[in-house]
Amino acid sequence: MDHVDLNLIEALDVLLTESSVTKAAARLNTSAPAMSRTLARLRRAFDDPLLVRAGRDLVPTPRALELRGEVHAVAARARALFAPSNTADPRTAVRMFDLQVTDMLATTFIPSLIDDLRIEAPGISLRLRPESIEDTPALREGLVDLEIGIIRPGEPEIRSTTLVTETLVGAVRPDHPLARTKTVSPQRFAAADHIVMSRRGRVHGPIDERLGDLGLRRRVVAVVPTFASALFLARETDVVCVAPARLGRPMLDTLGLRTFPIPLALPSLAIGMAWHPRNHNDRTHQLLRERTRHIMAAAADQG
Repeated sequence: MDHVDLNLIEALDVLLTESSVTKAAARLNTSAPAMSRTLARLRRAFDDPLLVRAGRDLVPTPRALELRGEVHAVAARARALFAPSNTADPRTAVRMFDLQVTDMLATTFIPSLIDDLRIEAPGISLRLRPESIEDTPALREGLVDLEIGIIRPGEPEIRSTTLVTETLVGAVRPDHPLARTKTVSPQRFAAADHIVMSRRGRVHGPIDERLGDLGLRRRVVAVVPTFASALFLARETDVVCVAPARLGRPMLDTLGLRTFPIPLALPSLAIGMAWHPRNHNDRTHQLLRERTRHIMAAAADQG
């Protein structure tokens, strides 16, 4: 193989099909003199004229006729090797994807994604991985196929994109005093009892920093590890819970919670998705990312 130029196979296939140097050159987007030189190389490689003149035309030799079928098959297989993969339609593929999703999105976004995939790609199944792997290089190691949520800086090769930008709101049950307040001031907001959602058990966050700038401090009566548990507690007792304004809307409406703008200058939340380059060109993974983007945008528009 050290002495074989595989480009000659494509050229020989076209020459034997066209029986014309000029036509073969046109098909391969090269010049007639260049194709003549290629034919000369082929003649040396096969130690046979391959195409010889018969009047104004070229006709194949017996050796060329013997080679024609096999050369065409080899050339076709080589072209197929470098063609985009069409072995499986991603909409009919059967595939399990591992997702790392924040708790908030697991309760508000994943149900819509499951319903969408049941129609668009019913062979795709989702497996939500525990948040305990959040601090590991899960995408790089292949433990996770797609991460959805607040994407923090990680390995330099990881690809990511922002899906929506969220605003936080306060959520309370209907008979909470703040639910009947037209405009919630920072003082009234700080005076209420609060429940904080933190997987790591953190009590202090950006809200407390903004309140501190105003000389205020809130009372946190409980810290819970999941978004769902925070919302359920807000439904059952007079505490304030923080929720995303748009993506959290289905869960907030289901629980009958009322929302109000948080009277503080809080940074917005960028919700995105991240994946490893090994999956970037995978057609089924591309479909999953496309449907994720579509459902997230639709959820944000409806919120």
